[in-house]
Amino acid sequence: MELEHKLAALGLVGKKARFYLAALELGDETVTRVARQAGIERTTAYALFEKLLEEGLVTRMERGGRTHIIAEDPDVLIRNLEDRQRSLNDILPELRAIYTRTHGTPRFRLYDGKEGIRTVLNAVLATPVPEICGILSMRELLAVPGPKALRDFINARVANGTRLRVIRSQSEETHDIWRQSDEELREVRHAPSSDAFRITTFICGGMVALVSSRRENYGLIVDSEEFAGLQQALFETLWRTSHPA
Repeated sequence: MELEHKLAALGLVGKKARFYLAALELGDETVTRVARQAGIERTTAYALFEKLLEEGLVTRMERGGRTHIIAEDPDVLIRNLEDRQRSLNDILPELRAIYTRTHGTPRFRLYDGKEGIRTVLNAVLATPVPEICGILSMRELLAVPGPKALRDFINARVANGTRLRVIRSQSEETHDIWRQSDEELREVRHAPSSDAFRITTFICGGMVALVSSRRENYGLIVDSEEFAGLQQALFETLWRTSHPA
């Protein structure tokens, strides 16, 4: 049952997941036998079989007048996800353009807790811009969402080819990590004041994303061209007076 729940995150839900798992366990069997193993009606099984065929998760073979199912390597699930991700990346700019036209007024989205902060970071990654500008609170980010989530964020950003210009407070540097790096497309400067930042700000296109301290524990997204323009202007002013890390 736990495996079925995990498959749901990959697009295999309910009977479809059970049918695929049964085919995987049996290896090479008739549709009827796989359906019986999965506890699914035979008529429903053929429809599920056709869907799995379309997704490349199983292969059809005729043997002795009967249709046999052969499950493909589960790596196909990863390839399917990667294909969907590439397709989404291709159409995302058009979708966001439609979204911007239909949501011309500023929008504020508030998210609570660690999962909410991760949602905000994912929204930053999903914005199709060549560069993100950020003012980071390192101590707070290392506490929530934590080093692993930050590493995942960096890897995804680099994979997207998105550069990051970031200003940090020298008083908050807890480890010699995530310094300036051409490989990780990151340019780092330290703010002229050593005062600690408590809130992290990301500016990407017409969106500003905020991540609070662990004490307040929230994430906020502001969709507003004017607000983002103001934040960008303030960032550039601070950038010019900051010094390379």
